[in-house]
Amino acid sequence: MKINKEWHLTHKMPKNPTIEQRIHWHLEHLKNCQCRTDIPEKLKTEIKKRGIKT
Repeated sequence: MKINKEWHLTHKMPKNPTIEQRIHWHLEHLKNCQCRTDIPEKLKTEIKKRGIKT
């Protein structure tokens, strides 16, 4: 797994993020970095409920 260090440095997860911020961050993370290959299960469930395409 390769980390995109520059992306991580410029796109930090906010402190005490809302569920919307977490979803947005994780979706962008999947597009821009290969250090993870999946989204946490809790967020996957919420994304599915909201009908957001991944």
